Amino acid sequence: MNTKHILLTSALVVSALAFTSCEDFFDTSSKKDLNTETAYSNLESAEMALVGCYDGWQRTISDAGVGMYLLAEFASEQAFAGLGLSDAKNNNVVDQFNLGIAPSYNDIFNVDWQNYYKAIFRCNQLIVQEENIDWAGDTKAQGRVMGEAHALRGILYFDLVRMFGDVPLLTVPSEENVPRSPASDVYKVIFEDFKYAIEHIPADAYLLDNRNTNDGRITKYAAEALMARAYLYYTGYYGAEHPSCTKAEAVAAINDVVQHGGYELEKNYADFWMPSCTTDASSGDTYAWNTTYAGKWYDGSAWQAGQGKLSAEIVLNLKMNTTHDYNGNGDGNAFSVYLGPRNRSATSVCIASGWGACPVTPAFVEQYKNDPRFNACVWSCSEAGFNADITDSYEYTGYYTRKYAPMCFADGTRQEVGFKLGEQHQNITYYQDYTIMRYADVLLMHSELNGNADGLNQVHQRVYPGETLAYSIENIRKERAIELAFEGVHYWDLMRYEKEGAYAARVIAAAQNGAKVMNGGNEETTSFSESNFTSKKGLMQIPNTQITLSGNVLTQNAGW
Repeated sequence: MNTKHILLTSALVVSALAFTSCEDFFDTSSKKDLNTETAYSNLESAEMALVGCYDGWQRTISDAGVGMYLLAEFASEQAFAGLGLSDAKNNNVVDQFNLGIAPSYNDIFNVDWQNYYKAIFRCNQLIVQEENIDWAGDTKAQGRVMGEAHALRGILYFDLVRMFGDVPLLTVPSEENVPRSPASDVYKVIFEDFKYAIEHIPADAYLLDNRNTNDGRITKYAAEALMARAYLYYTGYYGAEHPSCTKAEAVAAINDVVQHGGYELEKNYADFWMPSCTTDASSGDTYAWNTTYAGKWYDGSAWQAGQGKLSAEIVLNLKMNTTHDYNGNGDGNAFSVYLGPRNRSATSVCIASGWGACPVTPAFVEQYKNDPRFNACVWSCSEAGFNADITDSYEYTGYYTRKYAPMCFADGTRQEVGFKLGEQHQNITYYQDYTIMRYADVLLMHSELNGNADGLNQVHQRVYPGETLAYSIENIRKERAIELAFEGVHYWDLMRYEKEGAYAARVIAAAQNGAKVMNGGNEETTSFSESNFTSKKGLMQIPNTQITLSGNVLTQNAGW
């Protein structure tokens, strides 16, 4: 990676992440021009630098690029890539792990690569400046700020290493052109960063009782949950323990979240996603929602936090705003527009049109159609009375994902247009926060790491009251597959269930090889080669631009 070519900068381009109050979710007035001499002088400037780090993380979704979470939906067996009949098939390359579908797309993840290393650069800048900052004796604030910076760097590298395997490892701000480091070295930094955050972020830094104002901040408990997730992924995918994080440490971390974090499951599963629990309440010319949504939403005149309080199931959110524009301010949920159907809005279920991505596979429908969570995860075109534009749809199945879908009112007006939000543009103005970690995931990891069914049954009994499941890895797998469906988690679960993604290869092939779909209105069958997947070990292609700019210091992943 040549950092000169990917335009890393020490300037802190800060778009607000709304950590102040419910009314100030989208305040972007606190932008300042800082340089490396003034940006790290005292606590106030360190706080600004930290927000710049959060902004860098946010850009990994809000900027152009595939994005970690959309990639996970394309790659899993629960959805096809879909999109339009005449669209470029770059995303379908990811879905099928087959560059032969669109051979010219050897740079699919170049923007993502840049965004991640820009964000890492910001974290490194803050981390190395710790001793130069005048903390005025406030060691608690120092620990919090630096703990969050380390946690953010850990998140960024954890994303990168899952996507690409071995990646360049930089722990100081540098323009050095370095080769890829072994994944085990990268995980050493990931685990050390999460441990640093756990040790230094005070347990009372962001109290759950104040979650309306603290939403989006990384807490001690979020860092613990992330470390447990990283432990499970590393030990599963690589088939070995890592010396920087023992099972005992992972168990202690997840137990602390459960015992002391104070989190709770939402009473109703569907309330965790706005498109799943919202109907039109418009009257005349006034647009309005009727919703039980437990997250952040706009009611036409003001921002609301759930029904007074944000959900206590949120362990960590990646914040999204409506102030995204095409002048470099990227903070909207650019993920959502992909998930609407092509060209037409499904007004009966308030789902706005989009790009037709992630049509749900018949295998997922057949397996989970009777589960109480199914309708919160998926909507059916036929049941919604929706006449899809099948002539312009690729891999159309009659089912689309629901949790993060774009929304419209019953007359077809898009939410951002009806409420006159930001640029009012379907591609950049959708604001639903992306949940990185929720308590249901914590409980399922708790069962998996402790070898008991306690957390598993808490999650299961939310939708199956009184029903008890026995502890088994298979029962946990099944519960995770539906509970966390279409949240950017499931693919990474598949990848860790056997070494180097062997389990994922079999499961995806079983669901996607020979499935019936509609391409441009014609019935066809999909294909998926298990050997295409196993040759790549489930990893993504290193962007060709980065290989070229590095003078071939970087190498391509096998199979690509």
